[in-house]
Amino acid sequence: GEEVEWWSCAVDDTSRQLTVQMMQNPQILAALQERLDGLNGSPSGYMESLPKVVKRRVNALKNLQVKCAHIEAKFYEEVHELERKYAALYQPLFDKRSDIVKAAYEPTDEECEWKADEEEELTDEMKEKAKLEEEKKDEEKEDPKGIPEFWLTVFKNVDLLSDMLQEHDEPILKHLQDIKVKFSDPGQPMSFTLEFHFEANDFFTNTVLTKTYKMRSEPDENDPFSFDGPEIMCCTGCTIDWTKGKNVTLKTIKKKQKHKGRGTVRTVTKTVPNDSFFNFFAPPEGKNDGDEDSEAVLAADFEIGHFIRERIVPRAVLYFTGEAIEDDDDDTEAVVLCVQEGEEEADEENDPDYDPKVRSPLPAHIHPPSKDLWCPEKDLTQLFSTLLAQDALSSSYWRPWVAAVIS
Repeated sequence: GEEVEWWSCAVDDTSRQLTVQMMQNPQILAALQERLDGLNGSPSGYMESLPKVVKRRVNALKNLQVKCAHIEAKFYEEVHELERKYAALYQPLFDKRSDIVKAAYEPTDEECEWKADEEEELTDEMKEKAKLEEEKKDEEKEDPKGIPEFWLTVFKNVDLLSDMLQEHDEPILKHLQDIKVKFSDPGQPMSFTLEFHFEANDFFTNTVLTKTYKMRSEPDENDPFSFDGPEIMCCTGCTIDWTKGKNVTLKTIKKKQKHKGRGTVRTVTKTVPNDSFFNFFAPPEGKNDGDEDSEAVLAADFEIGHFIRERIVPRAVLYFTGEAIEDDDDDTEAVVLCVQEGEEEADEENDPDYDPKVRSPLPAHIHPPSKDLWCPEKDLTQLFSTLLAQDALSSSYWRPWVAAVIS
């Protein structure tokens, strides 16, 4: 306890001095950087230290892994075919949902009967009173058709989609009647299309807006180990036939320009892009090799398309009511808990119980620090040589100190 407390104080007192010495010693800085790079996933020197005969066997394992990647690719192709098969079974139910939303079908009393959990605890008298209050409210309002603003409410309830919405998008999305998913035909390249069905409106003449995602399920020959399921290759939107003056993806701005010679000022009107959900239908055409920005935009676009396909379309009513959002929150909390339980390192800055004087146990192969080792008068080269020899810099025990030094 006393030695650990002294060590903690010693680190604080000498970290600045050590930083200066490190910056003056390029050999030590390079050695430390190499070790830290190893912490970020760079290959360790372990493979290089193996005998040649063992390396050959490891290569054989890697070849087996490549074959596994190709089998996995076929697995995802069959999954896609299975999705397509079951989509046909779901579709009649989704069609009926659409008919109810847009008032093309009025469900029967039997279809509308739903016993919520909280109703189980209500007495008959309370149920009757609640029923009368609901009927009174209905009499005071106009009789709405279908479920007004169904899809707009879904979008506003989901953070991923609401972040894309602008105020000028909402009047348009009130006319959205259905979203459908269409999978590629058997034998065709893997893809899916999102169809946004709109009723007649004053904004554009299209009745359906589409977005198609084309995928590939095969390992990259140059990097087969990176394969992790179907990869988005490109996506194609559609042309929106906007009514004159209604295009919310563009805005008009006025800019004053001064003539260099005469000094006169004139006002110029320019049309520039405008933030809008409907930019979703004008995506980047595909990957540009080496263009990280383009790839990032495409990846974000695919995440949204995949979420609409996997979550929004199948469970729309639950996002409308908010129940699916609660489920998503529960899933997120569960993941966070799993990560926290699995992490060896606690978030020291945010942990109210964290005591800098109490350190986690050292791994068995690393010796505890000694006053001799941390003595400021000691040569820094010897200090780091000792740490590197013990593989100490790869241990979480030393990372707070390392971070303090290199900062």
